Amino acid sequence: MEKHHLCYTLSLSIIVSLALIAFVSCVAAELHRTKTNDLKLDGKLCYLPESRAFGYGVAALACLVMAQVIGNILLCTSCNFNLRKKKSSEQSPKRPNLATIFLLVSWASFTVVILLLSAASSMSRRQPYAAGWLGGECYLVKSGVYVAAAVLILISTCSTVGSAVTVQINKSRKSTALPK
Repeated sequence: MEKHHLCYTLSLSIIVSLALIAFVSCVAAELHRTKTNDLKLDGKLCYLPESRAFGYGVAALACLVMAQVIGNILLCTSCNFNLRKKKSSEQSPKRPNLATIFLLVSWASFTVVILLLSAASSMSRRQPYAAGWLGGECYLVKSGVYVAAAVLILISTCSTVGSAVTVQINKSRKSTALPK
């Protein structure tokens, strides 16, 4: 039992560490994003050099995806869903409502972060003359986009960890409440 708690704590630590790396990467991407004075115009054609925000954005995406996958694997393994269990007079334990709400918030914010970081990182690539980012035009990432993604990373991670901890607390309460 003690080994299970150690693995669980280690997994949560890995999730939090990956989320912190993603958060810091977003802040770094905000600091290194392409600015208006980097834009070069030649008549109607524009050019933007690649910024370091692209690499930071990709790093944030990778770390966030790993944290979300590990968190959901941890959550699914701790819920012990037994789909083959036949109906009996005993009621099967239900998933906690609070954990489900945390999980929904986690996935909603994760989806928005993925969209924000994907688009912003894509815009941070080099945009050559007449090619641009979309339709031959140059686009700049607005200030605050990476910071918003960083905040949503914290919300997503806190919700995932909160869901996993809620399930674990409810599981330990049920195991101590059962007569031996």
